[in-house]
Amino acid sequence: MDLLAQLLVNGLVNGSHYALLGLSFGLIFGPTRITHFAHGPLATLAAYVGWWAAQRGVPLELALLAGIGSGALIGILCYQYLYEPFERSGSPALVILIGSLGLYIVVENFIGAVFGTDTKVLPNPPSQVFLIGPVVITQVQAMQVFALISSAIALGLFLGKTRFGRAVLAMNDNIEMARVVGIDTDRIALLVFALGSAIAACAALLILMRDGASSHMGFNLVFMGFVAVVVGGIGSLRGAIAGGYALGLVESLGMWKIPSEWQSSIAFVVLFLVLLFRPQGLFAGRQ
Repeated sequence: MDLLAQLLVNGLVNGSHYALLGLSFGLIFGPTRITHFAHGPLATLAAYVGWWAAQRGVPLELALLAGIGSGALIGILCYQYLYEPFERSGSPALVILIGSLGLYIVVENFIGAVFGTDTKVLPNPPSQVFLIGPVVITQVQAMQVFALISSAIALGLFLGKTRFGRAVLAMNDNIEMARVVGIDTDRIALLVFALGSAIAACAALLILMRDGASSHMGFNLVFMGFVAVVVGGIGSLRGAIAGGYALGLVESLGMWKIPSEWQSSIAFVVLFLVLLFRPQGLFAGRQ
């Protein structure tokens, strides 16, 4: 029972992390319909900014804020100088997707060339451990859960209570109708790229604190976010959170019976089964 309890807690913690990634990916994809596969490497770059600041003696809290802020700025620049020109020229979705994949490769190689390909760790990462009955929770794991809860609450208030938030929801429902009623869709797209990229940077910084950062971790960031969105239901931020938790629990409980070397394939299997039997997502309403 102790093992099962620990696996359940680990699943909820990992699920919080995947939900955070799903939230960031879905926040961008829903209103803009842009499949932003460069999301992962750009978040990795933001994490490296935080690591670079910490290496130079900046207090950890400020280094993390620098990483999140740089993530938001990177997201704005990415939309303004890559995706917006594509959209203004009327480029088809396939061309935009290829552009995103090209940026993925460029950023990943840039990180490796500038910072090296070895794993980067913080000088003094959070290391406190909490014992709750038979369950062990680390400080970083607690931060992962807190990051998801605080991001979800803040985003929910923003979307439901502000004019810009309601514009985001309008674009998420129908981008063409949003343009017809006078919503500045380019401005809102910049906003969701900033917010989504900041949330993804937060997720990447949590990995930096937990395991260290590497130049190639962008794939895992964007893939887990993408799977969470697909499992939960494309276009639903609540679904992205639920999909992240479902993925985390399945992955963690799968380790009970599945050899550890197969753990990385669980997400692929989950994605395949959802696309095969319920392509609209597990938590989306039937179309």
